Amino acid sequence: QVQLVESGGGVVQAGESLTLSCSGSGRSFSNYGLGWFRQAPGKEREFVAAISWIAANTDYGNSVKGRFTISRDNAKNTMYLQMNSLKPDDTAVYYCAARFFGLNVNRADDYDYWGQGTQVTVSS
Repeated sequence: QVQLVESGGGVVQAGESLTLSCSGSGRSFSNYGLGWFRQAPGKEREFVAAISWIAANTDYGNSVKGRFTISRDNAKNTMYLQMNSLKPDDTAVYYCAARFFGLNVNRADDYDYWGQGTQVTVSS
């Protein structure tokens, strides 16, 4: 079992950057595939990025490709989401998620553990 806590959200202007962190507690963090999702008011939860338990493999949602980068540091039990060139449409609550031995999982229903979310607001 793993517990996840997101941090790093905030208010930024369009074009700026922000880095989110997701810290995991529990053993065997490196054995979990990890993902980022986001949900804006009135919209469905959207896949943002995923990184497999084999960290060389990553996947991104179409709306963030080329702007966002997912990474992980297993020694620190932490996953990151570097967000560049932010747009107002990126405004949402961002959630991290984990699945044991997950490989670039992009469906929310396939994740077993979730954090509480962190708000990102991008002003125009």
